Amino acid sequence: MRAPVWLICGTVPEADFPLCIGSWRVEGDLLVPADVRPCGEEKNPSVIPAVPVRRGTPALAASALLAAEALGTKLPTLLLAGDCGDSKGSSALYDFLTRWLSSQESGDLKGLTFHYLFPSVDGHNRILMALDEREWPRPLLIADAGFMYAAKMSGYAAHWDIFTPDAGELAFLADEKAPHPFYTRGFLLTEGREAPELARLAHEHGDSARLLLVKGRRDLVVEEGRVVAETESPCLPYMEPIGGTGDLVTGLLTAYALSGRAPRQACLAAAQAARFTGEAADPTPATAVAELMPFIKEGIRRTFDKENSHE
Repeated sequence: MRAPVWLICGTVPEADFPLCIGSWRVEGDLLVPADVRPCGEEKNPSVIPAVPVRRGTPALAASALLAAEALGTKLPTLLLAGDCGDSKGSSALYDFLTRWLSSQESGDLKGLTFHYLFPSVDGHNRILMALDEREWPRPLLIADAGFMYAAKMSGYAAHWDIFTPDAGELAFLADEKAPHPFYTRGFLLTEGREAPELARLAHEHGDSARLLLVKGRRDLVVEEGRVVAETESPCLPYMEPIGGTGDLVTGLLTAYALSGRAPRQACLAAAQAARFTGEAADPTPATAVAELMPFIKEGIRRTFDKENSHE
């Protein structure tokens, strides 16, 4: 396996899925292992199955792979573990990654994207310490879902480059007293506070990454508490009930960052490309996120055309 240039870390909702690292490809609605090796107790590569692209990390990974291919850049590597909520797979991933980041095998890593992992402050902090011990330049760090929770709970959210919250997750970041999203104080959402104010509060409390890509009816790019870009067109109401569209956005963000886009520009391009992908797919509320994947290339093309029309 070649040294990864970008690593996507997350879980698959299958208890017996092995901890593994390597390259994957997208075939229809499946993630299929290409050059993958187990890195846990199980050492037999034949036990690594294809993974359905439904939502969660598989949806993020599939969109990142397809978008990187469309952008003509190197493909990200995946570090996956099975975890159905008991934290065992996530714990094994935390342990492996901490060791791996300190090894020569990690090479010249350009960035890491963290997704669905059981939130562990200890696991999060061990990874940050391993990154701090590496020679600079430090990899770009993107966090979504459970790992974003761990980053906020640790008190070291400001060490991160990009978070990708939706409205509920943004309220959790803005609540300096909430130890977990379940305990976010309701007044943050019920008293008419808009996303820009919540993002400002999160930054003021030190509970925000430098950049936020806030996913919603209107997608916002927030830098150090201030909205610096936004997009709300095309407006696609049928995208809202499709599980996994937020994962699609984070996958696109990973690919744009991997292609060399500056982080702020990568955030806006990802939000825009997700909307154009949806427009090209013409979804209904019954559409599955895997059905959007064939339209990613077209979404990226339309985003490129829009960017060039503004030059």
